[in-house]
Amino acid sequence: MLEETCSMELNNASMHIKTEIMNKYMKKQEFNANKLLNENIKYGLFDKDKKVIFSYLDKNFAIDFSKTSNKNEFYNYFITTLDEEDIPIKYIVIETCQEVQDKNKLKIFILIILVLSSIFIGCIGFLLSKILLKPVRQRIHSMDKFIKDSAHELNTPISVLMTSVSMLKNGKNPQKMMKYILSSSKQISQIYNDIHFSAFNEINEDVFEEFNLKELVSESVDYFNDISITKNIVINSDLENCFIKMDRTKTQKLVNNLISNAIKYSYKDSQIDVCLINNILSVKDYGIGISNEEQKEIFKRYKRGNNNEGGFGIGLDIVKGICEEYLLPLTVESKIKNGALFSIDFTSILNKKYMQKENE
Repeated sequence: MLEETCSMELNNASMHIKTEIMNKYMKKQEFNANKLLNENIKYGLFDKDKKVIFSYLDKNFAIDFSKTSNKNEFYNYFITTLDEEDIPIKYIVIETCQEVQDKNKLKIFILIILVLSSIFIGCIGFLLSKILLKPVRQRIHSMDKFIKDSAHELNTPISVLMTSVSMLKNGKNPQKMMKYILSSSKQISQIYNDIHFSAFNEINEDVFEEFNLKELVSESVDYFNDISITKNIVINSDLENCFIKMDRTKTQKLVNNLISNAIKYSYKDSQIDVCLINNILSVKDYGIGISNEEQKEIFKRYKRGNNNEGGFGIGLDIVKGICEEYLLPLTVESKIKNGALFSIDFTSILNKKYMQKENE
C-alpha cells in the first residue's frame, strides 16, 4: 500500500510539472523551476542528451533513463519524458524518500506492536496459568495432606495393635489386649473401607434393597462399641423401626461415618447418642464442637475439622455425597466445646408398604 501510494504521488507530481512546462512554452514564457509544496518530493530536468538542466536531486545516484522507475536504499525515482521538439527538456525525474521513511516507521511500529503483544500475551498466559493451575495446586496440596493424614490416622491403630499383640504374647491382661486388638482392627478396616468407597464409588451401581434402618444402625452401634473402647466412650442408642428402600452399602457407609466422626471428635470418657425417631437419624457427640466457619467447610473432601483430632477428611464428604444422591436433608448443629449434632431425614425414601403394616 505504501509503494502504491508513493507511485501515485510521484506520478501526480511529474504530471503537474510536465503540464506546467508545456503551458509555459505554449505561452512563449520562460519556465522557472521552483520547489514543490511537498518537501519530500524533489525533481530534476534533463535534456535529450541526459544532461542536467535543473536539479534538486541527490547527485550520488546514477539514474537509469531507460526505466520508468528507479529505486535505491534511500530514494524512489519516477521518470517522465517530453516528446516536444521545441522544448529542450526531455526528461523529468521525480525523487522522494517518503516511501523508505514510511517503511522504516512501519517496521518500527510493527516491531513495537510485536514486543507489546508478546508482553501482553505473556502476562495473560501467566495470569491464566495462575488461575487455571490454582485448582490443580490445591488438589496436589490436598492430596499431599491426605497422604500425611492417612499415615497419621493409620499409625494410631497399628501402634495399638502391635503393642497389644506384644503384651498378649507376654501374657499381660489378655482379655483387655484382645479388646484393643479388635478395636484397632476395626479402625483399620473402617479407614480402608472409606478410602475404597471414595475411590471406586462412581463405578459401582446402586443395588436398591428394602430393609429396616433400625437393624442396620443397631449393627453399626455394636460395631463401633469395640472401637470407642480406646477412648472409653459409651454409645447410647434409641431406635425406632424405619423401613426404607435404598442401597444398603451406601446406607451403611452413611451411618458408619457419622458414628466414626462422632468418636474421633469426642472427648475421652464421654458419650455419643444415636437416635432414630420419626424417620430422622441423629448422632450427637459431646466433644470439641465445630465453629460456624468450619461448618461451611467440613463437608469438603480432605477437609478436617481440627488439625489435631479426627481423620483425614473424606468421611463427611461421603455422607454429603450420599445424602445429595438420595435427596436426604442433612443438618448439623454445633458449638465450640459443646459437641455436634448431625441429623438425616429419611422420610423421602420410606418404604410405605412396610410402614403401613408396622402401624397396623
